Amino acid sequence: MAINTGFEEETMRMAAIWWTQLRDPEPSVDLLERWSAWIAADPSNAQAFAQLNALGDMAANASTNQRQQLIDEFAPRRVSRQRRPLLAAAAAAVIGVALLGGWWTLRGGLDPAGPPQQYASAVAENRDIELPDGTAIQLGAASTLTTRYARDRRDIDLGTGEAFFTVTHDNSRPFVVTAGPLHIEDLGTAFNVRRTGQRVSVTVTEGRVRLSPADGASPGANLTPGRLDLVAGQRAEYDPATGAVSVSEVSIEHAAAWRHHRLEFVNEPLSAVLANVNRYSHQPVQLADPRLGELMFTGTVNTTTIDSWVGALPHVFPVQVSTFADHVVLSSAGQP
Repeated sequence: MAINTGFEEETMRMAAIWWTQLRDPEPSVDLLERWSAWIAADPSNAQAFAQLNALGDMAANASTNQRQQLIDEFAPRRVSRQRRPLLAAAAAAVIGVALLGGWWTLRGGLDPAGPPQQYASAVAENRDIELPDGTAIQLGAASTLTTRYARDRRDIDLGTGEAFFTVTHDNSRPFVVTAGPLHIEDLGTAFNVRRTGQRVSVTVTEGRVRLSPADGASPGANLTPGRLDLVAGQRAEYDPATGAVSVSEVSIEHAAAWRHHRLEFVNEPLSAVLANVNRYSHQPVQLADPRLGELMFTGTVNTTTIDSWVGALPHVFPVQVSTFADHVVLSSAGQP
């Protein structure tokens, strides 16, 4: 028997399509812009997307037998194998969400303490969130976050972007943020997490956090013996290219400077820098040559004067700037 999700069929269909497209670890700026506009258009869009996101996480954590049972019971018989994978995945997700509640609860896979909640911010707009336990989250621009509160734990998934957490500590209910390949467990803390694809930065401003590898972390990640503790004034950077985690000292006032319109970067690829800068601009910067994204940048970008920063890049890198109505292109200097 199907469970009524409370959403229109078309809303669920679109939510499933967005969910499938956003599985890309490095979604394009255009995709994030269009997804952000869809989320902002109607509150039910964000709620429907949250259900799809929860389904994906539950399926990922299920056993092989549970996943196969889900497919056998709810995979749409009418979807042809010859149809595009995106449409097939979207259709399967819609049907899965419609039946998720009853199916997963009967099999002991869903804690009935409360449904997951999806939060999203628009491009160039930060958002303040207060969770039921008093935990405060400041969500950076063009960021997504899902919360799942159960009786014995509090799980947060940072899908993309940046967030600053001021956590209400509870020893009986661990607070764990997952950002791509890393789990970040609160140990009485205020901390910042930035996720750019699989690149993750964690900075502690108060107390302590514990890092451990999640699905997708490189086997070579230097989290020995499987975990790493950070204290106030420390930053950890996970580099997906090498699988290494580097730790450095940072000043507390610079730990989450984005809350004061400043994006701080230390020896980061230009591709990652632009991905974060573009979260604050309606005129995103694109690279004509992907090799330019490998240039390393250290510095500060004021999110209120992004145009000036872009205009100054030719003084730092061998690039030229071409400005169009809705975007900016960086190309190698000397290119026609």
